[in-house]
Amino acid sequence: MMVARWSIDARFGYKAEVVDALQRWMREIGSQIGWKAENVRILTGSVGTREATVQAEILIRDLAELNAAWDRLATLDTHKQWSQDLEPFVVSGSPRWEVLRVVG
Repeated sequence: MMVARWSIDARFGYKAEVVDALQRWMREIGSQIGWKAENVRILTGSVGTREATVQAEILIRDLAELNAAWDRLATLDTHKQWSQDLEPFVVSGSPRWEVLRVVG
C-alpha cells in the first residue's frame, strides 16, 4: 500500500475556501476516478508545518493505480474548471505531490 499526498497552500484568509473546494472535489470529481471517501482524508496545517497547508491523502495500492487515476482525471473538463476556480485562493507554485510507502 501507498499514500499519495497532494499539498497546497491557501492564500492568507482563504483556508476555509480551499478546504471546502477540496471536499467538493473529492465528492464530485475524485469519486469519478475511483477515489472513495474511506480511502481519502483531508488535513490542514497545525503545529510544525504551515498553517495555510491543506493536504489530501489518498490510500492506493501502487503507482499504477495512481497513474490510472491521473489518466482518467486528465479527461475530465470538470477538473480543469475546478482548478481554474480554485486558483485565486492558493499560493502560486505551492501544489505538490508526494508518494509514501505504508510499512506498518
